[in-house]
Amino acid sequence: MEFSGESPAVDLTYSDVFLVPRRSAVTSRLQVDLAPQDGTPATLPIVASNMNSVTGPRLAAVLARRGGLGVLPQDMPLQGLDAAIRDVKAQPVLWDTPIVLPPEASVSDALRLMPATAGHGIVVATGGAPYDAERILGVLPATRLATALPDAQLGDLVHAGTPSLDADDIGSERHAFDVITDAGVDMVTITHHGHLVGTLSARSALRSTLYRPAMDGDGRLAVAAAVGINGDVASKAKALADAGVDVLVVDTAHGHQEGMLRALSAVAALNLGIPIVAGNIVTADGVKDLVEAGASILKVGVGPGAMCTTRMMTAVGRPQFSAVLETAEAARELGAHVWADGGVRYPRDVALALAAGAASVMVGSWFAGTIEAPGELQSDAEGRIYKESWGMASTKAVQARFGRLDAYERARKELFAEGISSSKIYLDPLRPGLEDLLDMITSGVRSSFTYAGASSVPEFHERALVGLQSAAGYEEGKALPVSW
Repeated sequence: MEFSGESPAVDLTYSDVFLVPRRSAVTSRLQVDLAPQDGTPATLPIVASNMNSVTGPRLAAVLARRGGLGVLPQDMPLQGLDAAIRDVKAQPVLWDTPIVLPPEASVSDALRLMPATAGHGIVVATGGAPYDAERILGVLPATRLATALPDAQLGDLVHAGTPSLDADDIGSERHAFDVITDAGVDMVTITHHGHLVGTLSARSALRSTLYRPAMDGDGRLAVAAAVGINGDVASKAKALADAGVDVLVVDTAHGHQEGMLRALSAVAALNLGIPIVAGNIVTADGVKDLVEAGASILKVGVGPGAMCTTRMMTAVGRPQFSAVLETAEAARELGAHVWADGGVRYPRDVALALAAGAASVMVGSWFAGTIEAPGELQSDAEGRIYKESWGMASTKAVQARFGRLDAYERARKELFAEGISSSKIYLDPLRPGLEDLLDMITSGVRSSFTYAGASSVPEFHERALVGLQSAAGYEEGKALPVSW
């Protein structure tokens, strides 16, 4: 990356900069390979943050199916992390994970899992898993939920005769797309040896031609998990590796500290054979020390996240673009990589983080407002659908993390909490699902690459030309939804 003009004298964040178009031989967005090439199984430079309100097994599986990585949070008990990792590994790679409810479930039950939007649906089946094909009553389109009474039973709404495809008979994504569209349905069930193994919509069939799943060596979906720096970190890391985790994240708010270096060294000494990510840091010195301690990827960002109050509480942090730029250059010299963690609100921000040298970009609150994020869907007084989100150093997170302490010790911990404990993250009516957001993000990022004349992430690191802009320049770039 280089600056158009003089290098800045102050630190910058994403809204301070823009990409300058360059002469390009890349004529199509489909020529662009977005694989981060950072030693992880990812084929897409998007990582879901290790936040309780963002990443659970459901979101991690969907993200891996499209090439990204979900990081399961360290606040989950070890037994829960083990189960979540194995859950992701058990999910289908080629098909969508089915959402199954019994016929006696109500519309209200369904709406807590899925909004009434096109392209989604619920399989209605009797009994429990595994579901035999003959026990599948049909697929109820999510849009049908909008017009049904809240207490209506799903079995009374579903229509028999929903098309089903056998996994062995699907020759190509185009064939599946044609079957679904010719039948005039939102989605079909996928069966194998007489059992339900997934669902597939026309849009999912199309996505399979554009995305490559992130998989482990056994062809299963890849997943990452985080550990903190306190307690027996090495034992927990070993247990996660034994459960099948593909990437390990050693995480704390202030990553450039002795406690992190000790924990990281202990984990690295295990020789687990998987990439180790460590952070958070914002300086080249932090990169050097953490790489020497055993990290191959650095998690960069202090205070840019939507749920984080660190900068306002402590004055500590650094504007994110400059933090990524400095750390990525230092990491590159040491053969390591950087994940830009936080501060992305638009696809342009993801592109700029990659331009600054990041291998991947971590997304938190943006993904908290999706169907797949943990937690039930809720609606406000105006009927708008949202999910709750909270910071990982907030009072709510501290209470959950130290719930086993006695009341006195827990109260002492809460005195030092930082971050927002409860925020409503509204689902975008046009993009309620994680994959909908991924489509928007990758579309923008692919275009950014073509403007720079880059067909891969390393090429983008080299060719990105960045300019500085005023606040008015940033505002000028925003679309105008209504006339002036």
